[in-house]
Amino acid sequence: MDSYDTYDLTDEERELAALVRQFADEVVAPVSYEADRTHTLPMDVVAQMGELGLFGLPFPEEYGGQGGDYFALCLAIEALGRVDQSLAITLEAGVSLGAMPVFRFGTDDQKQELLPDLLAGTALAAFGLTEPEAGSDAGATRTTARRDGDEWVINGSKQFITNSGTDITRFVTVTAVTGETDGRKEISTIIVPHGTPGFTVERGYDKVGWRASDTHPLTFQDVRVPAANLLGTEGRGFANFLHILDEGRIAIAALATGAAEGCLDAAVDYAQKRTVFGDALSTRQGIQFLLARMQQRVHVARLAWHHAARLRDAGKPFKTQAAMAKLTASDAAMDNARDATQIFGGNGFMNEYPVARHYRDSKILEIGEGTNEVQLLVIARALGVA
Repeated sequence: MDSYDTYDLTDEERELAALVRQFADEVVAPVSYEADRTHTLPMDVVAQMGELGLFGLPFPEEYGGQGGDYFALCLAIEALGRVDQSLAITLEAGVSLGAMPVFRFGTDDQKQELLPDLLAGTALAAFGLTEPEAGSDAGATRTTARRDGDEWVINGSKQFITNSGTDITRFVTVTAVTGETDGRKEISTIIVPHGTPGFTVERGYDKVGWRASDTHPLTFQDVRVPAANLLGTEGRGFANFLHILDEGRIAIAALATGAAEGCLDAAVDYAQKRTVFGDALSTRQGIQFLLARMQQRVHVARLAWHHAARLRDAGKPFKTQAAMAKLTASDAAMDNARDATQIFGGNGFMNEYPVARHYRDSKILEIGEGTNEVQLLVIARALGVA
């Protein structure tokens, strides 16, 4: 419910936020219910997101990007998250987990070959980190990659991998154990193109939320790729991913802020129109207090991710601020979804209303990109007590 004038945005940033918000209302929202119901990612909408330049926002123009920054990307993600978290996470993962690792750690050849299509939104890429036994403890990775001449031979499995099975998914970057030093695993990241023999994208999940988002388990059985598909320095894959994860937490915080605002907008509109005992529901002080709390959460969450994103773009340390933003915003999304559903009453339990979808979608915000318990650990370490 806040005006963009409430926040310290440039004219260009306000224009971008307004543009994507309009796109979300006019293009995304009308198809969201059916996409969620059928568990189908609307690829025509993804294509339009690409045409708007959203996938290229934080990348330089030399690779086909928009020459913007991470803050601009997060503005777009927030605007999408307000009406459809599945489309917002498609953008977030496509950039943060698909294109950004190539941009950050790829060779010049890898960047020139892979980035233009990813930044145009005509191709997607995924990042294969999580495994059945390696979620928050990503260092427990069991997938292996061994050198055999000029090739890597990969064996293992991944789970919960976003954007891994669409018609335009080009490749998956996989974390794999490539050696051991002093008893510790050396983890590297390797690009595995779709269609590589032995690489199988398994059937998509039947999820509680984010049901229009593309998410699959992956298996690798003697998958051979060229040695040149190594992304970054051998043995630095896990460390590099931690940096990517820190950035991603800001983007997830922006998505969660959008979701929290979407719940607030819907609840205010419903409370003003719904008549109870002859008066609008919004005249009840109990409802007013709920809505006020919801507004407070949106505002604080937005300030948190704004601060973290500004630090990141200024080249300053932002790890702790990203963790606090992700923690604050995901809690806000979940709390606002619960309160909005309560305000809607029985209607809030019906999937045709967006608050019901936000209620189902928002829980994963407290789990993905590092659980909220992990965020607390990051904050505690910054305090020197963990």
